[in-house]
This record gives sequence, C-alpha cells and structure tokens, in this order.
Amino acid sequence: MTLTGENPSFVLQKVNEVSFEERPIPALSSTKDVRIEIKQTGICGSDVHYYTHGAIGSFIVKSPMVLGHESAGIVAEVGSGVTSLKVGDRVALEPGIPCRYCDHCKGGQYNLCADMKFAATPPYDGTLCRYYVLPEDFCVKLPDTVSLEEGALVEPLSVAVHVSKLAKITPGSSVIVFGAGPVGLLCCAVAKAFGATTVTAVDLVQTRLDLAKEVAATHCFIPTKGDSAAESAAKIKELLGGKEPQFAIDASGAAASVNTAIHVLGQGGTYVQAGMGAPEITFPITEFTVKELTAHGSFRYGPGDYQLAVELVASGMVDVKKLITHRVKFEEAEEAFKLVVKGQGVKILIGGPSV
Repeated sequence: MTLTGENPSFVLQKVNEVSFEERPIPALSSTKDVRIEIKQTGICGSDVHYYTHGAIGSFIVKSPMVLGHESAGIVAEVGSGVTSLKVGDRVALEPGIPCRYCDHCKGGQYNLCADMKFAATPPYDGTLCRYYVLPEDFCVKLPDTVSLEEGALVEPLSVAVHVSKLAKITPGSSVIVFGAGPVGLLCCAVAKAFGATTVTAVDLVQTRLDLAKEVAATHCFIPTKGDSAAESAAKIKELLGGKEPQFAIDASGAAASVNTAIHVLGQGGTYVQAGMGAPEITFPITEFTVKELTAHGSFRYGPGDYQLAVELVASGMVDVKKLITHRVKFEEAEEAFKLVVKGQGVKILIGGPSV
C-alpha cells in the first residue's frame, strides 16, 4: 500500500475496523506548541483494547479516532515562544496535556487532572500519523545516544518509573513484580535501577520470564494451576530462601496475582497496582490489615517521570531495546495490531509514514 498526502493517519473506525485516512496537518494553537513528525510508535495494550472492544471503562469510542500514544519523532515546527527546542531536535512525546489549572495540576499530580487530553483516549486522536502537536514542555529531548526507537519506549518506561517512585523502592530491597508483559518487564528493570538487589518476576509464560531474567529479574516463578494465593506465596517465599519481599507490583490486573501479592509481602510492605483487570475483585482484607501494608494505585506518569526515563535509557541502566520483537512499516499497522491481538511479540514498533 502506498500512502499519499501530507498527514496520513491510522484510524479506528469501530471495533475491529481500522483504515488509513488523510487528516489535516495540525496547527500550532499556542506560541509554546511544537509540531513533531512522528518516526516511531509502539503499540500499547490500551490501543489494542480500543481496537478489540471500543472502550475502556467510561472511555468509549463514539467516532473515528487515530490510535497510538507511545511515540518519538523529530521537531518540524516550533511556536514563537518555544525556547527549549528547535526544528530538527529528536524528542519523546509525553502524550497527555492537562488543564494546568486544577488542584491536581497545581499540586504536582497533573496525571490525575480530570480534563486531561490524552492521545488515543476518546475523544482525542493519537499519534499514529505523520504530524502531532504538543506543548514544548511535554516533549523530552533525546540525547544523541538514545535512538528514536528507544524514544518511543520512553512512554511505557515512564509508567514503570511512576510505579517505582510511588512504591519508594529502596537500595538493597526485594521487589516482586506480577506480570511480565512490557510494563511488568520495565518495572523489573526500574526496580533494579532504583537499587533493588532481589527482583522476582511472576508470570504464567516461561518465555516472558526468560526475557525478565535477561532484563533484570534475579528470580522467576510460575504459579501452579489450582494453588491458592497463600500456597503460591509460600512457594515464592521458599524460592527466596524464606525471605519476604518489601515491595510488590501488580502489572497483570489478574485477581490471583493481586491476592498472591498481598499474601507474599512482609509486614509493613508496600503494594502498587499498575495493571488493569476486572472492575471488582475479591481482596484479602484481613491479610492486608494485620500486616499494615501500604497500597497505591498508579495511573500513567507525573512530573519528572519522562525525563528520568530518558536518563535511565541514556545511562544504560535500562535497556529498552530488549523488549522490541517486531518492527513494521506504517502501511503495515493493521497487521501489527493483529499480531498483538494474537499474543505474538512483546513490543511492536510502527515506523512513521514515509515521505
């Protein structure tokens, strides 16, 4: 397929139906805006969920929407008030624009802004197009040592950074991560970068755990079918020489993982929920209470998370390239989504439209 036009875009029309459309080149709406030519975009689980279900909770696709939000590109135009970027700079895109005025924004939690305009979250278009516009302070310049492919993976890495900061992972600590998909793998990597000396990955798929070992995990565990949460926790503790993790992160959304995490944590431990699953689950409230555990929800990323993610890649502390399993052309975007739906690959990157 040959795409022509100035701003070809990959558009979700309705459930399981996508097409390529020519969209207008987005204009700068502020003197602080920049227009980016998108060069690399990763496929996120939320993109796939909209593709297969048309909704995530109350976010419902009611009209055609451009997909994609894990992107990096090259600055093509800058507003007259832009001071930190210039045409030709390579940037990672932080794809959500908050209102900047509400209590959450002013209090340093802009990721909780109720008026967030987030790419590929209805009704806002995403980044699988040639051109996308963002304020300059939501574009993080990439060092020369960081590629555009790595820049696209800064988005999921920032999710893992946010999770780890909420957990307040400390040097020398033991961290357990449930779910070895892209976010879970990156949570393992960030935990190690934050100083954890024991990082345990839990998943049902051996190949994912093999990659977790390659990325950062010191221990891996596959739950036995039919075991209770308490039984799985006992086996994990045995794997760890009788020691209990101080930090647990669930990146799976599976109720069994949530319950096992609460059972395996030591007294006074910290639990962070990063994965989305069923809206409601049965929760081990007694275990949670008598251990005096601390629990956090984690949603996207906040101030400084993107910059730290770029620095972790630039320093070599986190190697996001290990997660890339497929690279496809923009014209092959639909095939790439179908691969993810089939459960193939870890992180698939879609190149930007060719000129």
